[in-house]
Amino acid sequence: MSAARTFEAPLLGEAERTAFLTRVRAGVSADDYRVIEAMSHVLPQIVASVEQERMTMRKLRHLLFGAKTEQTDRVCPPTSPAAPLAPAPRAKRQGHGRIKSSDYTGARWVEVPHRALPPGCRCPRCARGAVRIQKTKAVVLRIDASPPIAATGYRLERLRCDACGAVFTAPVPAAAGQEKYAPGVGVTVAILRYGTGVPHYRLERLQQSLGVPLPASTQWELMAPLRAQAQPIFDALVVLAANAPVLHHDDTTMRILDLRRPGSATADELARLAPHRKGTFTSNVLAEVASHPVALYFTGWQHAGENLAAVLRQRAADLAPPIQMCDALSRNVCPESKTILAFCLSHGRREFVTVAPSFPAECRHVLETLREVYRFDAEAKAQRLTSAQRLGHHQTHSQPLMTRLQTWMREKLDGKHVEPNSGLGQAIGYLLKHWTPLTLFLRESGAPLDNNRSEQALKMAILHRKNSLSYKTLNGARTGDLFMSLIHTCRLNRVNPFAYLMAITTHSTDVKARPSAWLPWNYPQQSKNPAELDHDPPGLPA
Repeated sequence: MSAARTFEAPLLGEAERTAFLTRVRAGVSADDYRVIEAMSHVLPQIVASVEQERMTMRKLRHLLFGAKTEQTDRVCPPTSPAAPLAPAPRAKRQGHGRIKSSDYTGARWVEVPHRALPPGCRCPRCARGAVRIQKTKAVVLRIDASPPIAATGYRLERLRCDACGAVFTAPVPAAAGQEKYAPGVGVTVAILRYGTGVPHYRLERLQQSLGVPLPASTQWELMAPLRAQAQPIFDALVVLAANAPVLHHDDTTMRILDLRRPGSATADELARLAPHRKGTFTSNVLAEVASHPVALYFTGWQHAGENLAAVLRQRAADLAPPIQMCDALSRNVCPESKTILAFCLSHGRREFVTVAPSFPAECRHVLETLREVYRFDAEAKAQRLTSAQRLGHHQTHSQPLMTRLQTWMREKLDGKHVEPNSGLGQAIGYLLKHWTPLTLFLRESGAPLDNNRSEQALKMAILHRKNSLSYKTLNGARTGDLFMSLIHTCRLNRVNPFAYLMAITTHSTDVKARPSAWLPWNYPQQSKNPAELDHDPPGLPA
């Protein structure tokens, strides 16, 4: 019987990896090179994750592909000698079905009067009453298609005198405008690039195939002025988030190719870059400002905790410390920040989801307890309780559950019913080690249960990473941060991002003078219809 053969993956240093990629680039196509380059970055991360913790096949699949479901009944199916019960009917999720006509905020609406029956005339059916205008109107939608960026050409007729040779050209129509590219072109490119993850080169190919060429370099030139116009609003959002009572934050890896090249970053930024820092990240900071969510993105070598500390430097000195919601990674906590720390309960729950196949009974007990806690939180939200009332609701219903759970976990470890180094022991140890910040919602008014909102907001950056793989320079990363912040803040506040960015670009002078008046939830209502943005609408503040 032959001895088992082992394979040790070579972990290349940065210089060796660069030399390897240089050799590969000369022998493969550009598309193949991008795949190999991405693999050269992902493989060491996977190997490092496997070496740092106990890695089961289930954890490895979760790391690579994500969890398909974390529902308690799916993770820990109930065991009963009776016949399996049919699944309980689930309530229909909101937002599915026919789309309301009021959701077509970007459509051009045309008012159609009833020409045969003016208001006040006799009813043609009974000839007794008079017809009156109804508050509700019938709606007919006509949805058309066009390239993302469309073009209109004007062929101007020319006349030439056969005696003197003078040439007379027809005047340019007013509809042609003064500039080749309308302001909406840069807005559309920004939303496609940073709101939906369409890289410049992919949009260039699409436009070329649809007969309206738009080179990638031109796309960037059209977005640059819009970034400068929107920068004051981004700065105002940072100040508002800094003064919020609760802040969520998290980060994800992001590559910047030319971070250390001259010209990519300013001298001050390069001076702050520690030589041992190898990774770059995109951090999300999510805050609730007077019932209006604000989403901020920051890309660079700083971790989420350091980016949050930079935001909190603009917090008013007379305000109480905010609640900081994050997961238990050490890089999420910055000693400089004076905050009330809250850890994500979903992360603690996920530890038991991972080991549930090996310890179904014990994990089901924990998951069912946490499910009840989330049910009480949903009740508080459905009843529209205030923060203080929600705290009392949790102290009445959730605190006894969490106290019994803590006692049960300590008995499992102290009574040696669970091996501390096993998967279940590590999951229990995680909850007990971080019990105080994990249960802050039982002591502080307004403390959230988990950090799911920030993790969902990071999907914008992850979508960008999946489609574009990286940023070229730090300036490009800053541009992406600004547009992602504005676009996602608009979405969270149910504002049309296209209409909002169009309003900014067509009222740039007023935006620069009064950025706080042009926040997504309070910018002039008259400018929200994209069809009305060709001129200053009446009623705007001077």
